[in-house]
Amino acid sequence: MTYVRAADVLVSTLAAHGVDRVYCVAGESFLPALDALHDSDVDVVTCRHEASAAFAALADGKLTGRPGVCLVNRGPGASNAAIAIHAAHQDAAPLLLVVGQVTRADLGRDAFQEMDYHRTFADQAKGVWTLHDARYTAEMTTRALRAATQGTPGPAVLVVPEDVFGELTSPAAARPAAPSAVPAAETVAEVAEALARARRPLLLGGGLLAAAPAGRRALRRAAEELALPVVVSNKHQDLIGNHHPHYAGHLHLATQPWQRDLLGTTDLLLAVGSRLDVVTTGNLAPATTIQVYPDPQRLGGGRAISCDPAAFLGRLAGHPAGENAERRRWIEKLHDAEVGNSTWTPPPSPGDGLPFGAVVAALTTLADDDAVVTVDAGNFTSWVHRYHRFGDGGTLLGLGCGAMGFGVPSGLAAALRHPDRTVITFVGDGGFLMTGTELATAVGRGARLVIVIADNGSYGTIRQHQERAFPGRVVATDLHNPDFVALARAHGAQGMAVEDESDLIGVLKAALACDGPVVVSVRTSLSWISAYKHLPGLQPPGFTAQGKIR
Repeated sequence: MTYVRAADVLVSTLAAHGVDRVYCVAGESFLPALDALHDSDVDVVTCRHEASAAFAALADGKLTGRPGVCLVNRGPGASNAAIAIHAAHQDAAPLLLVVGQVTRADLGRDAFQEMDYHRTFADQAKGVWTLHDARYTAEMTTRALRAATQGTPGPAVLVVPEDVFGELTSPAAARPAAPSAVPAAETVAEVAEALARARRPLLLGGGLLAAAPAGRRALRRAAEELALPVVVSNKHQDLIGNHHPHYAGHLHLATQPWQRDLLGTTDLLLAVGSRLDVVTTGNLAPATTIQVYPDPQRLGGGRAISCDPAAFLGRLAGHPAGENAERRRWIEKLHDAEVGNSTWTPPPSPGDGLPFGAVVAALTTLADDDAVVTVDAGNFTSWVHRYHRFGDGGTLLGLGCGAMGFGVPSGLAAALRHPDRTVITFVGDGGFLMTGTELATAVGRGARLVIVIADNGSYGTIRQHQERAFPGRVVATDLHNPDFVALARAHGAQGMAVEDESDLIGVLKAALACDGPVVVSVRTSLSWISAYKHLPGLQPPGFTAQGKIR
């Protein structure tokens, strides 16, 4: 029998499960795994920081629906990657973190860079496995990959002691993933009947529909066949074309009270592929709630159905509704409210930079319908959610947990995964300076990526909270920023600046035409801190407390 290293079995098992790319910062504790990757067809993306590598892997998992994979060194490497473990847990996104560990002989001896990952990741990861014996490499790797995708997707951690990677064992066959639960025909029929009886039903599309094109198609078809308005969950604005007449909005941190109140008049909420979390459904309290989700442990109150969300909608579409004038008015009312909210009307000049909504509105008209848009965290994202309109083929990548630093790594992952599509990353000045060094990785890979920086010289979200809680007492939120254009060029990327609105269209057109990475630095208004809020003392003339312009 021919024997191979555990590292070779690990890589072949990943490949057999469809993994074609991994992200890493090279470390001595997994050198045999790197050597095994050298002879494989799996693409290895070398990043500058483990947080960036793990964020990029997380973004790749969101794009493909299979676990994104990140390899990190023990101790400091795993600690740096922990932010993505938290984000994957909160976002229900599939991620596999492979950690090189100290040798088996040193386990439990407080060895150099040793950590107990079972304790460290116990409340975040869906499971943590330590491979003590090379014979079980395929089994443990498959177990971790399954855990990352089954039920509620999330992060899994596979810990491999350094000496196990090089240990010889027999090749093992990969194990196929288990099929998803299929909804019962009678259950689907009962839901269809309940929807037919409702006067103001509302279909909520959740993140588990985003993993494959079938989910989006099923959502749209069910909405059309059963005459249902569609609202989407946090950071999943792309699930249905925003110009579709049944699109009713996006529930996120900046969704306004009036819109939540309007959506809250529904008498039946059908939540498919979404957990009933505070951000998405906190203020919606319909008489009837039906939740469709594959993980029984994540099912909330009301009628709970455990099955594959896309398969459920596919079968539900087979129960078309008849013409109903009242239902049609309900759909039009919600859609018209969303259209009114998302129509860009330039405000008076604030005098301290460009309202970021002008940039978003311009890119909406200039970018392709199938563009991939990635967002970092911060209240500048409210402009994106309000004014960027996703077409049927568009994609949005963001983190519901609000972690900063996701923007540039997610843009990198999207540009590598979809080199034929336009990829635009919206990021604040604070978020860019956390993980923006992955611009070097993007340049090295020739990734076609447009990074738009909202430069207002502030940690804007915290400044907004600070002004509300302690007016005029600014501390720890002002930023001294570098010249982002010069910084981009130093990395080997294109660098462009927008100082006022007269520069905007020309610069954006030039950026979209670039073949490689480009950074567009926009001097952004601090007074217009978000799409709905303004900072006290920095408001432009005519501003009222309700955020309206006289």
